[in-house]
Parts: sequence; structure tokens; C-alpha cells
Amino acid sequence: MVSQRIWAPWRLSYVKDAARGSADECIFCVKPEAEDDESNLIVHRGERCFVILNLFPYTNGHMMVAPYAHLATLPELEPESVAELMALAQRGMRALERVYAPHGYNVGFNQGRVAGAGVEHHIHMHVVPRWGGDTNFMPVLADTRVMPQSLEDSYAALSDKF
Repeated sequence: MVSQRIWAPWRLSYVKDAARGSADECIFCVKPEAEDDESNLIVHRGERCFVILNLFPYTNGHMMVAPYAHLATLPELEPESVAELMALAQRGMRALERVYAPHGYNVGFNQGRVAGAGVEHHIHMHVVPRWGGDTNFMPVLADTRVMPQSLEDSYAALSDKF
């Protein structure tokens, strides 16, 4: 069998950045503190929570909603933060509707490493737009996702839709 490769050189900088981050550094704390929303892919800021594009998206427009407070579990959040987190998820879905018109969504939390959390010490909600046929042979056979739009273009398309 001949091995196939899809070259995506733009991803190298993201992989290197992820590898450089220390185990003690929380992206959900560091990125909003940097106050450079475009470079950090923060598409919207609320009073208690913010919306950020996923650096390693499953689909274009894959965003996460996180509180500014560094808390690990949903029960630790104050009710006001939970309400704003959900409201921002709704606003994010409305923005995604206007920009991408997805056919559906995966929305949820991966709380704890055993549940699949990549950042387990800062609770965050994933909002993943989905389309009929967006899963194909590439993720299954090649463990590769093909993204038709860059993160910078996704940021530009979504940042003014909130």
C-alpha cells in the first residue's frame, strides 16, 4: 500500500507553540491576560467568560467558552458564570449560523483527563459546528483532519458576529 501525505505546513507553528507551553501554564488564563485578542483567537469577551477559537479544531469555527476564573469543574463555578457561559455558547452558535450555516453541533465539556480534557484544570465548553459528510475517511484511516479555512480567516469571519 502506498502511503499518502497531506502537507499542512501552517500547522507546524501551532504544534511547536503547544510543545513549548509549560505544564503550569494555562492557556485559558494566559491568553486573555495578554490582551491581544486577534493573535490569541479570542473572538468575544464577556464579563465573566470569553470565547476563543480552538487552536487544534475538529472543524472550522470550533470554539470554546471559558470562564476567566481558573477553576477545574463546572460545580465550582458561580451560578452567574454558568449563566454567562451558556449565554455565550448560544451567541457563539448564532455567530456560527451566520458565518458557516452548519447542519448541527457538538456542544459539551470534557471534565477531567479520563473524560478527554486536554486542559483539565480550567473548565471550558466546546462548541463544534458539524455538517453532513464532515466525517470522512481521513480521520478514520489517516488520523488527519482536512481544514478548508485557516484559523486567521475563521477569526476574521467570527469576531464581529457577536
